[in-house]
Amino acid sequence: MKASVLVSIHSTAIVDSRAEIGDDVEIGAFSYIGPQAIIGAGSIIHHHATVEGFTRLGSGCEVYPYAFIGGKTQDLKFAGGVPGLKIGARNVFREYCTVHLATNDGDFTLIGSNNYFMAYSHISHDCLLGDGIKIGHACTLGGHMEVHDCANVGGGHTAIHPFCRIGRFAYTGGCSKVVQDIPPYMLGDGNPAEIRTINRIGMQRNHFSEEEISLARRVFKILYREGLNRRQALERLREDEESSQPIVRTVREFIEAGSERGSA
Repeated sequence: MKASVLVSIHSTAIVDSRAEIGDDVEIGAFSYIGPQAIIGAGSIIHHHATVEGFTRLGSGCEVYPYAFIGGKTQDLKFAGGVPGLKIGARNVFREYCTVHLATNDGDFTLIGSNNYFMAYSHISHDCLLGDGIKIGHACTLGGHMEVHDCANVGGGHTAIHPFCRIGRFAYTGGCSKVVQDIPPYMLGDGNPAEIRTINRIGMQRNHFSEEEISLARRVFKILYREGLNRRQALERLREDEESSQPIVRTVREFIEAGSERGSA
């Protein structure tokens, strides 16, 4: 084990000698750190937590009791090799949270920084998550899906289909079944989830101006309330007098980029 003298490891913890442990790391009782794990400086691994697999955990992260970070993919197409998991800085993984490695050799599940994963949440193989995201209690993210910066998978018990995308500053309501993309700044809710309105509260909390919030609502109405098909709505957004504004451009580019699931 490569470790600083400042590391605090409980006598009952199991830390493989090949693991790399950064400065000022705390490892609690009955926790387990696997041989390929790298634990970033200042991180806290609470009692009974696990970090294993080819996992890179960034600095200042906190892994709560019974969370399992770096578990083998549940994808039945797994054919061996060394897939991995890369996690940025200052992420919090609450009790019983699970995060899985990618499926294919050399691929990674990727998580940015400053994210908060509530108890029992699950991040499947090959997901791509940005920064400043909140994942609610017992929410499940299917494989190969994307969650963009500052999105909120909220309320708890939401399930998101593989290959879906959740746009930046978007929100999903509790107990939703998300089977299509949720565009930026929008609020999706229901079973299956539909776009109900904009994420006004989330935008206010993230210091968007009233003008930007009004513009997001205008985009919402063009997409979902004027009876236009998707092609017509996108054309309207391209021609809009505010088309160069970041709010409009972000939504339009998200939808134009598309995914195999399509947008709600």
